[in-house]
Amino acid sequence: MKVQVEKKPESVSTLKIELPAEEVSKEWDVIANSFARFAKIPGYRPGKAPRAVIDKRFRKEIQEEVTKKMVSKSYREAIEQKKLRVASLTNLEDVQFGDDKSMKFQATIVTAPEFKLPDYRSIKVELPDAKVTDAEIDATLARLRDQAADFVDAPDRPAQMEDFAVIDFEGTLDGKPINEVAPNSSKNLHGGKKFWLRLAPDNFLPKFCEQIAGQKKDETRAVPVDFLEDFLVKELAGKQASYSVTLREIKEKVLPEINDEFAGKLLPGKTLTELRHQIEHDLEHEKEHQVEHAKEEQIVKYLQEKTKFDVPPPLLRNETKRALTELVQRNRARGIPDEMLKEKEKELIETAGSVAYHRLKTNFILERIAEQEKIEVTREDVDHRIRHEAQHYNISSDKMRKELEEHDGLNALAEQILLGKTLDFLKANVSVQPVSEEQKNERK
Repeated sequence: MKVQVEKKPESVSTLKIELPAEEVSKEWDVIANSFARFAKIPGYRPGKAPRAVIDKRFRKEIQEEVTKKMVSKSYREAIEQKKLRVASLTNLEDVQFGDDKSMKFQATIVTAPEFKLPDYRSIKVELPDAKVTDAEIDATLARLRDQAADFVDAPDRPAQMEDFAVIDFEGTLDGKPINEVAPNSSKNLHGGKKFWLRLAPDNFLPKFCEQIAGQKKDETRAVPVDFLEDFLVKELAGKQASYSVTLREIKEKVLPEINDEFAGKLLPGKTLTELRHQIEHDLEHEKEHQVEHAKEEQIVKYLQEKTKFDVPPPLLRNETKRALTELVQRNRARGIPDEMLKEKEKELIETAGSVAYHRLKTNFILERIAEQEKIEVTREDVDHRIRHEAQHYNISSDKMRKELEEHDGLNALAEQILLGKTLDFLKANVSVQPVSEEQKNERK
């Protein structure tokens, strides 16, 4: 097999691969013979047609089968022969057969960057305190108590701060409804019916709650709102809107007592002491995750800072597109309208580019460490992950595998597993540094 490598800009290379006639002929004969055994050709009994007839009659089909088998096999051998680190195969093309059954084709690849790995064993990390304190258990109990609060009608009095007001309200700007002035903005800016609002400083719209304090049930008030110059909705930025607010109900928040009865409602049959133990256990589990996350974050930061190389531009462009799609979807899920996203397009693209660069660089480094440490992904690793993903989506493992195969997702899954195993290896070998009291205080 002859292999020529033609290097091009942006880490792109073209491989010209030529296979000898004898090697292709051998594969051609195997496939042609399988056709001959089952072919039905007028004038010949099954399996008795001459090879020349088979070759002529099924040349296109035989050639397609030979191409499928020989191209992927010889491509892999060419990569190994030239000792190339391939980051991405972008194209296999221009397959040609000679009259003597020789074969040649081209492969376009993006090569991985060359770089020297830093000393990645015993990376120094500082970890958060994993011990659960009584104060943290008390704080969790307070949150649970707050979530279990009842809301009762306030006595016959005006609304006051810290009440929960149930209001009907409608906003206008220069006499026009806000839903006409800024139709793509949040519906809560337009108005609403039976809208629950906690009356607290800086809650909801600027100075909105303060103006409702003192309002009586069934009273209607005009509430002016001055939007800041940098307000996200450009139609309202720097302008004053007016809201007609009718107070329908005034609710007081009543917190339950923290006792065995309270504990039993959260964990049937359990006492307050047992509830505290359960909270402690949950917080310990949560802190274990925080410790692992802190390790991972500091490991990646160290590797990024200690390793210098350029990410191949074609990969960076593709990854930036993917990261941009993710950013847009997340923002849409948060209720940000497309019009606003369009205005922030430049910022979003810059953010996506930064995310893509960081992600690709990290992956290249981790893959090289995996190679150095001979970390591999086994069939059992893949099967275990498929079972886990199948359970998450409540489908069978066979269906999950089939969907991954149909969308060419098995390689991506194997890569995720490899990166995870490599990070686990690095986390198991970190050097934990003590944190001074001064640093602990700074983090509080």
